Amino acid sequence: MYQERTKKRRSQEPVPDRHRWLALTLLVASFFMVIVDSQIVMLALPSIEQELDFGPGGVQWVMSAYLLSFGGLLMFGGRTADLLGGRRMFLLGTALFGVASVLCGLAWTDEVLITARVIQGLAAAVMTPTAMAVLMHTFAEGPERNKALGIWTGIGAFGATAALLIGGPITDGLGWEWIFYINVPVVAAVLIFGPRLLKETPVRPGRRRFDPAGAVTITAAIALLVYAVSEAPLVGWSSGQTIWMLVAAAVLLVVFTVIESKSQAPLVPLRIFRSPTVVGGNILMIIVAMAVYGGALITSLYAQQVLGYSAVKFGLSTAVYAVMSIIGANVSARLVAKIGYKPIAIVGMALLSGGLLLLTQIDPNGGYWSDLFFGLVIFGSGIGSTNVAASIASLTGAKPEESGLVSGINNAVFQIGAALGIAIASSVAFAYTTGTSAEGLNDGFQAGFLATAIFALVGLATALLLLLNRNSGQPEPTGDTEPTKLMTAGH
Repeated sequence: MYQERTKKRRSQEPVPDRHRWLALTLLVASFFMVIVDSQIVMLALPSIEQELDFGPGGVQWVMSAYLLSFGGLLMFGGRTADLLGGRRMFLLGTALFGVASVLCGLAWTDEVLITARVIQGLAAAVMTPTAMAVLMHTFAEGPERNKALGIWTGIGAFGATAALLIGGPITDGLGWEWIFYINVPVVAAVLIFGPRLLKETPVRPGRRRFDPAGAVTITAAIALLVYAVSEAPLVGWSSGQTIWMLVAAAVLLVVFTVIESKSQAPLVPLRIFRSPTVVGGNILMIIVAMAVYGGALITSLYAQQVLGYSAVKFGLSTAVYAVMSIIGANVSARLVAKIGYKPIAIVGMALLSGGLLLLTQIDPNGGYWSDLFFGLVIFGSGIGSTNVAASIASLTGAKPEESGLVSGINNAVFQIGAALGIAIASSVAFAYTTGTSAEGLNDGFQAGFLATAIFALVGLATALLLLLNRNSGQPEPTGDTEPTKLMTAGH
C-alpha cells in the first residue's frame, strides 16, 4: 500500500524541464547585460562628453537616466509578468533593450542619447523581474532553484566588475558606441532561442487590470528618492533640493499606500507585507546593497586616487572579489538546502563586515597585496552569500501569479540600497578628507570604509533577528489563500 501511494505521488510530481539549464543560460546572459550597462558607460563618459558636446555636468545623465528609469519602473515591470505573462514580457523587454542599445550607439546629440538611455532603463525594468519570474517557474522549489539563484546572483555580481574590465578597452579601441553595440548579439540570441527554451509563467486569473495611479506614484517616489540621494553628495544633504525631494518622495509613498489600500486591482497588494520573511528579506537586501555598492565605490576611489591605478588595472585588481562572489553564491546556494537561508545570511553578513573592517586599515603608502587583497577576498565571499540569502528570504512565500511583482520589489529595493550606499559612503569620505595629498584622501576613504562596515553590521543584526523568528521554517501567509511552500528545502 505504501509503495502504491509513493508511486502515485511520484507520478503526480511535475517532470523537470529538460531545457531548464539552457533556459537559465539565456536568463543570466540577459541579466549580465543589464548589470553591465548600468556601469560600463562610466569609463566612456569623457569620450561621450567630448563628442556629443554635453554641457557642464550634463554627461552624468547618461548614467542617471538609465538608473532612474530602471529603478523607478521595476515594480511596474514585475507586475506585467503577473498580468501578461513572464516569458512574453521578458522577450518584449529584451527586444526593446536591443532597439534602445542601437539607438544609443547611433545617438547624434546628447538629447538623443539620454532619451535612448531612459528607454534602455525602461526595458531593463521589464526584463529583470520577468526573467526572475521565469526562473522561479522553470526550477522547482528546493536545491535546483537555489542553485539557479546562486548562479544568477554570482553572474550579477560579476557584471559590475566585468563592466570595468571591458569598458576601457572597448572605448579606447573601437569607440564609445561599441559599449552599446555589444548588446546586440546577446539580444539576438535571447530572441531566437527564448521562445523555444523559456516557459511561460502563470498569469493572474480574472480580469487583467493595471493600476496606473499606483504605478505613477510609486515610480515617481522611487525616482525622486534615488535622484535625491545620488545628488546629495554634490549639492549637500541639507540643501533645499535634497530636502524637498526626500519630502516629496515620502509624501508620494504615503499617497501610494492609500491608493493601494483602496484599489480593486492594486499594483502592490499590501497583504504581501504581512509576511515577516518578505519584509525582513527586503530589509536585508537594501542593507546588503548599501554595503556592497558603498564598499565598491570607496575601493575604486582608493585604488585610483591613492594607489594610482588606471581604470583597466583597477578592474583587473578587483576581479578577485567578483570571483569570490560567484564562489560564495554557489556554495551558499548548495548549503541553503541543508541548513536554510538564515544561517547563510548571518555568515554572509559577518564576512561582509569583516572584509570592510579589514579595508578600514588601508594605508596611503600601501599596495594591493598588503591593503586590498585579503579584505576583498572576504568582502567578495560575503557578497555572494548575502545576496543569495536575501533573495531567497524576500521571495519566500510568493504566490506563483505574484512572483513577478515580488521580484520587482526585490530589485527595486536593491537599486534604492545601492543609491543610498554610494551617496552616504561618498559623503562620509568627502567629510573626513583632510587634503588633496594621498594621506588626506586616505583619511576620507578609511572613514568611508568604516561607514560601509557599519551598514554590514546593521545587516548582521537584521540577519540575527531573522534567525530568532520562530517561524524560521515556514513561509508567512501573504493573503487569505493557502501560502505557497517555502522556496528552500531542508528547514
